[in-house]
Amino acid sequence: MGRLVHFEILASNPEEAAKFYESVFGWEIATWGGEQSYWLITTGPEGVPGINGAIMGKNFSQSVINTIDVDSLDEMIAKVEAAGGKKVHGPTEVPGVGMHAYCEDLDGTLFGMMQAFEEMGE
Repeated sequence: MGRLVHFEILASNPEEAAKFYESVFGWEIATWGGEQSYWLITTGPEGVPGINGAIMGKNFSQSVINTIDVDSLDEMIAKVEAAGGKKVHGPTEVPGVGMHAYCEDLDGTLFGMMQAFEEMGE
């Protein structure tokens, strides 16, 4: 079963969005330090129900994208396409984390899928 594991807030000004969410909710937000501008969000302490996320530039038309953990990214992309959805971007390696792809459902709603490297035997 695919579990929701991450969210992304897409913003035209990610730095301002980070300040907003830090001040309103007290989230801890820090730049990822990778090749692209990406701010990681910690919404609460480990062991408490909830998920963490990120803020990134508005690269897609949707404002929030949820990411689902999968055992096999290739198999799940094939299942998405067989069910009438489509792959929009990827697969792309997230260094030190796994492989990720963005897809759309039947209504064009974007979602991400992530296969962690440990699920790949790496």
